[in-house]
Amino acid sequence: MSQQPPERSTAPKPARPDASMSLLTNVMDHSLDDGYAEATARRKADGSAGLPRTLKSKLGLAAGLVIAALVVTLGAAEARVSAPVVAKEREELIDRIDAETTAADMLESDVEELRSDVSERQRKALEQHGGDQGELVALLSGATPVEGPGVKLVVDDAKDTDQGGGGPRESTGFADTGRVRDRDMQRVVNGLWESGAEAIAINGQRLTALSAIRAAGDAILVDNRPLVPPYTVLAVGDGKKLATAFRDSADGMYLHALQENFDIRTSISGQEKVRLPAAPSLIVRTAEPKTAGTGSGTAESGKGTS
Repeated sequence: MSQQPPERSTAPKPARPDASMSLLTNVMDHSLDDGYAEATARRKADGSAGLPRTLKSKLGLAAGLVIAALVVTLGAAEARVSAPVVAKEREELIDRIDAETTAADMLESDVEELRSDVSERQRKALEQHGGDQGELVALLSGATPVEGPGVKLVVDDAKDTDQGGGGPRESTGFADTGRVRDRDMQRVVNGLWESGAEAIAINGQRLTALSAIRAAGDAILVDNRPLVPPYTVLAVGDGKKLATAFRDSADGMYLHALQENFDIRTSISGQEKVRLPAAPSLIVRTAEPKTAGTGSGTAESGKGTS
């Protein structure tokens, strides 16, 4: 009885590593399109592939190369000739810019000297012609620096300035009510004056009776000079009484409402000594009495001369 050979299972062929990338494999195997391959084969068959073989074609190719070389040579020569001219014009322009910049700096320096001279003359005029109250006039006009006890009030924007309306700003229409506005600083300054402050400065900018606090976009201007938060207000006066009087005033309560409702950060503290600079520029106005027999004088019109 013959013995059957044992059955042996044939192992499957291992899968190709790129079996899942058939599209990429096809692109790599057929990198040249079949149509291009056929066209190349036809040109090789009829002898039209490669460099031109006829004399006319060779002459045309040579003429094209000569023209291209001539254009490149002329361009390079023109650039080489014009380079010194361009460099000279550039140097002349730089010299003109430097000269005009120097002249502008000198004019600006002259303007600053004249402005300082005018301010100094105005301060002396206030001190000399103020009579017995010359020092008081100079103080109130901001003509002289001030040093003495007072308070320090810091007002800053809220950390999160995207808050809703209501409260003191319900009708202003501001979308960002957590930011300090010009009218807020106006009320702070007016409240300090009303509470007994003798002199006030915001971020080192001395205020006078003619100072204006306005807004330009999101910036707050004091006499047309922009301020950057936090706004530090220094006021000369009786520190404790001034701080207490300001907190109890309507403007102090307004500032407290901004702090409670809109998280505007504020702090006020008494200071043993604060120093305020003189106002950078003074506007001196005088009035002349109306004389008999004149039609209309400055006293009647209410306008003074500066």
